[in-house]
Amino acid sequence: MTQLENAGSPQEKLPDSLSAFIEGIQVRLGTSTDIIYRFITLGPSSVVVVYIEGMADPQALMKAIHEDAGQFNEFSEPQPERCLKLLQDRTLSLGKVGGITNYTEVETELLAGNSVIYIDGSTHALSAGTEALKQRSVEDAVSQSVVRGPREGFTESLRENTALIRRRIQNPKLRIEQRKLGEQTQTNVAVMYIEGNADPEVLQELRRRLDAAKLDSVLESNYIEEMIQDQRYSPFPTVYNTERPDSAASALLEGRIAILVEGTPFILVVPALLVQFFQSSEDYYQRSDFATLVRMLRFFCFAIALLTPSFYIAITTFHQEMIPTTLLISLIGQREGIPFPAFLEAFIMEITFEILREAGIRLPKSIGQSVSIVGTLVIGQAAVDAGLVSAAMVIVVSITAIANFTLPAFNVGISVRMLRFVLMVIAASFGLFGIIIALIILGLHLCSLESMGIPYMTSFAPMRRQSQKDTFIRLSRRTMKKYFGQN
Repeated sequence: MTQLENAGSPQEKLPDSLSAFIEGIQVRLGTSTDIIYRFITLGPSSVVVVYIEGMADPQALMKAIHEDAGQFNEFSEPQPERCLKLLQDRTLSLGKVGGITNYTEVETELLAGNSVIYIDGSTHALSAGTEALKQRSVEDAVSQSVVRGPREGFTESLRENTALIRRRIQNPKLRIEQRKLGEQTQTNVAVMYIEGNADPEVLQELRRRLDAAKLDSVLESNYIEEMIQDQRYSPFPTVYNTERPDSAASALLEGRIAILVEGTPFILVVPALLVQFFQSSEDYYQRSDFATLVRMLRFFCFAIALLTPSFYIAITTFHQEMIPTTLLISLIGQREGIPFPAFLEAFIMEITFEILREAGIRLPKSIGQSVSIVGTLVIGQAAVDAGLVSAAMVIVVSITAIANFTLPAFNVGISVRMLRFVLMVIAASFGLFGIIIALIILGLHLCSLESMGIPYMTSFAPMRRQSQKDTFIRLSRRTMKKYFGQN
């Protein structure tokens, strides 16, 4: 095997020739034009600094080497190992400097945005931390906004996100375990937890699932969420996600585990319980009585968003005797001339609203909101005037959509939207009896779910006094401390 062929091997040691070293890099990374080779002469030795343009900023590194170049003139002949030692101990004042012995490490450092320094005749190299990737600054969280509370949201930088959490939890027991996932992307993933708070069995199970996740690429945290979730086909999420550092810090203090992924502002939190998706970080920044009122309102809106269309279909189709006479006469008058049954009428309106919702998201921000609002008003009024749908149906669909937006967790809102169509079909087929049976099945399904081995309905079932301090209601901190203790 030739020296060049050896250079392409995964764990092959570095050659003692500058030209062979460069050829080895080209074998592994190709001759891409963004891979820069800067050649320098330090006394009798030839040096090359390799970095990827745009990912690394080696200006401070090059300045330090040129300023100390005179100390290498005392060598009468090349002494590469000694030169590397001088560079590492005296010249390089960067925060991250390390040794490299093989091409795998060279590749890893270059792709991470670092610079590699190699001296002709040596079988070792140095890596210097010169990352220069521009990151989005810390901004307000978009999907989980609050009226009162911190305005910071996670960014796409993994280290920035871990720092945002560390700034809130200055606990020496806060631990970070980092690994790479994705065979081709080699994405940095960090697991954060507080030692002593997190359940060791849950932590071990998470490690096992991450190790078993064989992914070709990881571009967003959902890639990992789908690999570690307990129930793949359940409409309810068993992994919580957030883009708020205060929410993540609160979860860590409760004993949960956070999973941070490079390149996305959404981090994952496990184990996830159903009650967690109805809680907002703002609940703990407002008075307990107001927070309790708002939280109970969310549960009520969850029921409205899930059941209102199907309940309307069942009542108007099978159970007209349950409607007060005055209201029944009004509904009959509205539906006179409507060519569709109640189910098809509701289905058309729900599909139309879903189309408008998606259009509002995909359209440019400058016109998206205006188009969605105007489109809803115009289409709704035109449909009523044309006799395609009744005014009552427009009201039902509107209340359902507004109630859906009150849920703090967007992914639970998606679950409700999917289940709503299923319940509409059942209501059109079996009436209220079918809805009741469907709700029983849904309750049994929720009770069967787990998140990292923890029952999904914890805090709801079994119903214990101790677990109700922060479920349907939020007691004041003084009351929780007095009656429930610190735990």
